[in-house]
Amino acid sequence: MMRMTETVKQLLIINIIFYIGSQFVSAAYPLFSLYFPENPNFRFWQPITSMFMHAPMPNLMHIAFNMFALVSFGSALEHFWGGKKFLFFYISCGLGAALLHVGFSYYEYNSALSALQEAKIPTDVINMIAKEGKYNQTITDLVPLSTLEQLFFSFNTPSVGASGAIYGLLTAFAFMFPNAELALLFIPVPIKAKYFVPGLIFLDLFLGFKGSSIFGSGGTGIAHFAHVGGAITGFIMMWYWKNNSFNNRRWN
Repeated sequence: MMRMTETVKQLLIINIIFYIGSQFVSAAYPLFSLYFPENPNFRFWQPITSMFMHAPMPNLMHIAFNMFALVSFGSALEHFWGGKKFLFFYISCGLGAALLHVGFSYYEYNSALSALQEAKIPTDVINMIAKEGKYNQTITDLVPLSTLEQLFFSFNTPSVGASGAIYGLLTAFAFMFPNAELALLFIPVPIKAKYFVPGLIFLDLFLGFKGSSIFGSGGTGIAHFAHVGGAITGFIMMWYWKNNSFNNRRWN
């Protein structure tokens, strides 16, 4: 395993500080998680801070997996790029992830809002459903329960985690080292990065659409489109750098 590089080490420390601090400061999650822009808890800094937040205890797998991937793949990339280029790439992928996640949440929210408005539900009732999840049972005679849930969860569910940025790193790693073999505990056979990473992204894309209003079969509680957004951002940046000779000398 490659030695941990300096920028990766600093990112690891920041994530751990955020994680430990958020367990003791109750205001941390509403302040630093990424909320829907129309939610009163939304703050302009959340697209950045949310990538350093992770699911609270006792769920340790979220931060453990992300930090393991950060150290494993991030160190390899920083070794070749240098710290400035690596940090720019990492933050950009995290922001790309936030953008696609918010965009899809906006689509989900407005789809549900349109359905309620078409059913002639009063505006004050719609606002109560969105903000508090409260509604009269007779409303379900006019619109499906899934539409009410879609409105409420799109409006209120925050997003946390470095996963979007991590997916950008995975994409860059597969771009630079396509024949490197990767293995997971539940897959006994190593798979080349050029097959493993696209497969992982397409799985997220499938699960994201499967849990959306497009298919209406229920979500997984994971921000799949944030993963896809980070991967797409990473791919676009790698493609651009490759075709424009955007090399390390520009970061000195």
